Amino acid sequence: MGAVIEGMGYFVPENVVTNKDLETMVDTTDEWITERTGIKERRIAPKGTANSDITLGAAKKALEDANVDPGDLDGIIVATVTPDMTFPSTACFLQDKLGARKAFAFDMQAACTGYVYALKMADSLIRAGSVKKLLVCGSDMLSLLMDFEDRSTCVLFGDGAGATVIGPGGQKEGILTTRIYSDGSLWELLYAPGGGTVHPICE
Repeated sequence: MGAVIEGMGYFVPENVVTNKDLETMVDTTDEWITERTGIKERRIAPKGTANSDITLGAAKKALEDANVDPGDLDGIIVATVTPDMTFPSTACFLQDKLGARKAFAFDMQAACTGYVYALKMADSLIRAGSVKKLLVCGSDMLSLLMDFEDRSTCVLFGDGAGATVIGPGGQKEGILTTRIYSDGSLWELLYAPGGGTVHPICE
């Protein structure tokens, strides 16, 4: 028995930063960005916003879409590289904000592929019969890591969250397969060095 997506939701901050806005901040143009990425705008969260705040917005919509009460969740997985804190996990903050008291909660860090990894984990848990209802979220506030003088990265990222409610499906429905793969030798293509053991957390 595989897993199915029962409900979906998303949340993005109200503040829009367009390519035209970036033209005034960095050496780039709307045409340059659009031609290379297809991106026309990105959303930026206001100062003081926590990752769990935007994830909460997406989670509520997904739960409503699936007609599932937070109290019925067995687990919460949040895929993110910009957590509220190093610990506890953003998923724990989300669990508290939702009132999902019986749900286990943990974060998964796999950068751009984080949601795919989290979905694979959810599918495996449901196939194993360990759980019946999971909330799987992908959420980041990458504007906090951006150097808005670096046109190679600042045009790409923004802030937002997506959420799905995952449950058991029938024999012939649901997630068919997921392939996850990594190549650590390419780490220098895109990375955020601060906050780990190589470059420890500082003010």
